[in-house]
Amino acid sequence: MENKLNKRERYKAQLKPIDYYKDFENIDFENLGEGDRFYLQDFGIFNTDFLEDEFTLRIRVPGGRISTEQFQKIADIVQEYDLTIILTARGGIQLHDIEADNVLEIHKRINALGISTWQSFGDNVRNIVTDPYDGCGIYSEIEVYPIVLQMQDYIVKNPRYVGMLPRRISVGISGNRANVTSFFANDIYFALAKKENQLGFNVYMGGKNTEVAQSADIFLQKDEVFDFFKAFIEAFYLHGSRFSRAKTRIFHMIEDIGMDGLKAFIQKEYKKDFQGEGELILEKKEFSKFHKLKDKRFGFCYQTDFSRLTADEIKDIALYATKNSAEIRFGIDQNIYIIGLKEPSTTLNSPALSETIIACAGNLCPYAVWSIKDETSYLPLEKINKYRIQVGFSGCAKGCGRHRHTDIGLIGLKTNNFGDTEGGARVFLGALHSDGKSVSRQLFSMVPFVHLHKVLSLIIDLFEKSGYTNFEEYANDILIHYSEDFLSLWILANLETNSYILLPKLENMQNFEYEKKLLKEEFEDLDFWQYVDNSFFDAVSYLSKKLWTVEGEDPHYKPKIQRTNFR
Repeated sequence: MENKLNKRERYKAQLKPIDYYKDFENIDFENLGEGDRFYLQDFGIFNTDFLEDEFTLRIRVPGGRISTEQFQKIADIVQEYDLTIILTARGGIQLHDIEADNVLEIHKRINALGISTWQSFGDNVRNIVTDPYDGCGIYSEIEVYPIVLQMQDYIVKNPRYVGMLPRRISVGISGNRANVTSFFANDIYFALAKKENQLGFNVYMGGKNTEVAQSADIFLQKDEVFDFFKAFIEAFYLHGSRFSRAKTRIFHMIEDIGMDGLKAFIQKEYKKDFQGEGELILEKKEFSKFHKLKDKRFGFCYQTDFSRLTADEIKDIALYATKNSAEIRFGIDQNIYIIGLKEPSTTLNSPALSETIIACAGNLCPYAVWSIKDETSYLPLEKINKYRIQVGFSGCAKGCGRHRHTDIGLIGLKTNNFGDTEGGARVFLGALHSDGKSVSRQLFSMVPFVHLHKVLSLIIDLFEKSGYTNFEEYANDILIHYSEDFLSLWILANLETNSYILLPKLENMQNFEYEKKLLKEEFEDLDFWQYVDNSFFDAVSYLSKKLWTVEGEDPHYKPKIQRTNFR
C-alpha cells in the first residue's frame, strides 16, 4: 500500500510538515530539494526547481478582513525588498520576486503582523472566504466572520492537519442573501438558507474551479456550522484518497462513494443527525461602485489593476481608510472594499475596469504561458463593464481565474493552428453561476488573441440586441438551449457576414435538425455547408480556420487579415 501512495503522501509518511518546521531557521533556501519545496508550501512559501532563485509568499486574510496597519506594513515590506504584490482569487495576498536570502526574514515579519502564511498552499484548508459586505451590507442576514475565525483558529498550526490533508480544501461561507461573487466553486460552501422560519445554512460540497458544489441536503443552524466543519475536515483526513493526485479532491470522493457516502463519514464524526436542507436564500443583485450599508454609511469598491497593486497604492488606500475611520476588506473578485464611508464619494481612483473580471496570476505562476493580467487588454473592457458581465481569465486549465464559473470564461494558451498568431484563448460561455446551476460550456477551443476583441464584442452585441440586461439571464433563457457546436457556428457565421442575427428563445434543448434548419434560414449561402454532415464540428473547424488564419499558413486562407493590437 505504501508504494501506491502519491509522491506527496510518501513525503508526509517520512516526515510530517509540522516536524519539518522545527528546523525552519536552518533551511538553506539556495539549495532546496524536491521534498523541501513540498513542505515549504504548507507555510506559504512556493518555489520551483526551474525558477529556484524566485520565491512566492502567500498570506492568509480570513474573510478578507485586514487592518489598515497590517496593510501599511505589508506595503513597507514590498517597498523595502522591491517585491511584486497581487491579490488572490481567495481574498488573500501573494508576494512575488522574493530572493532566496530574504525568504526567512520576510516570512518572519509577515507572520509577526498578526496574520499568517501557514497552510495557504499545499494540502491544507486554504484561506476561508466570505462576501466583503458580510455583516454590514443591506443584504446581510447573518454575520459569519466570527465563524470564519473559529475555523481558521482550529486549522492553522493544528499538528494533525498542517499539510496532512489528502488535498487542498476551499471553504466559502456567506450569511448574505445576495453576494458580490458566487461561492459555488468551493469544496464546501455554507449558503444562507431558511427552514421553519429560522435562518441558517445549506451545505454544498464538491465544487472546484471547474465544477459547481452540489447540495448535500443538509441544513445547519448558525451554532452548528463550526462543529460540522470540524467533522467534515476529519472525515476527509481519514477517508480521502491519497493515491493518484488527479483524483484526490472532494469532488472525486463524491464521484467515488456518492454524496451519501461522504455524509455518512461526516456524520460519524459529527455525532448528530442531519436536518434536510432548507430554502436557499440567494438573490441575484447588481452591485454598484458604492453600496449602501445597514448603518446608512457606504462601501466603495476599489477596482485593482486586475489584482496588481503597488506599495504607494496600498499606502494611499490605508491612509485614506484611516482618515475616514473606514475598514479595508478584500473580495474574491480581487478588488478592495473600503467599508464605512459617510458619503458615496471618494478621492481614490481605481486604475482599471476590473470590477467583474478575475484574472489569474499569469506569468507569475509557472503553469501559465501568458501574462494573463496584461492580456486583459484584448478584451472589450468598456462593454464588459457597462453590462457588468462576469469574466474569468485563467492561464491554464487548473482554472484559478474561475473561467467556468462566469458569464464569459477564457484560458490563455499557445497555438499554431492559425499561423503566426502569437497565441490565443479558449472561450467558454454561459455559466449559471449565481445559484450554482451549471458551469460554462466551451464555445471555441482557441481564438487567436488578435481576434479575441472582435469575437467577444460580437457575443456581447448579440446579448445587448436581445433585450436582456443581465448576461446570466440571457444564458439561462437562450444560450443553454442550444448545443455548443451550434453556438460556435452561429457566432462564426455572424462574424463572416458582419451580422447580428439573434437566436430565438426556446423552452428546452432542440435537436440537430432544428439547429441545422435555423442556420439554413440565415446562412444558406455560406460555404461551410460542405462540412456539415451529422454534426457541426467540422464546419466550426473550417470556418474558424478561414476567418482567423494568417496569410500563407493555411489552404483555407483568402484575404489578408489586418491585425489590430488592442494594448
